[in-house]
Amino acid sequence: MVLPLDDCYFMKKALQEATYAFDAGEIPVGAVIVIQDRIIARSHNLTEKLNDVTAHAEMQAITSAANFLGGKYLKDCTLYVTLEPCQMCAGALYWSQIGRIVYAAKDLQRGCGAMGTTLHPKTSIEGGIMEQEAALLLQRFFAGKRK
Repeated sequence: MVLPLDDCYFMKKALQEATYAFDAGEIPVGAVIVIQDRIIARSHNLTEKLNDVTAHAEMQAITSAANFLGGKYLKDCTLYVTLEPCQMCAGALYWSQIGRIVYAAKDLQRGCGAMGTTLHPKTSIEGGIMEQEAALLLQRFFAGKRK
């Protein structure tokens, strides 16, 4: 019998993506999209590399997952992301009708919760999975920028 993989397993994969962003000088946010315990999309922030303010990890993952599935709706998918989605990403997630969002660190200033953004009524959201690890990576990144 194969046991289902848990939220920590997939959040570790998102944290790997965030580390790739960190190493590339991008704000260290990573994301993976999962369906039936299978990762179908991986991404991290690419705003600097692509010179594109919309190139957030979630946006990249949504596009990749939709291409993989051959359709724009992600109803049976879960997004694991290292930082609570911003208003822009939450809007895209609304339109994708993603089934579930799991984030690590809360964004008290720009997160979808603080901004009062509405998610799709069938989307569940939960935070705090591996929050300390994600927050530490973000703190390290911004401490390096302030020097």
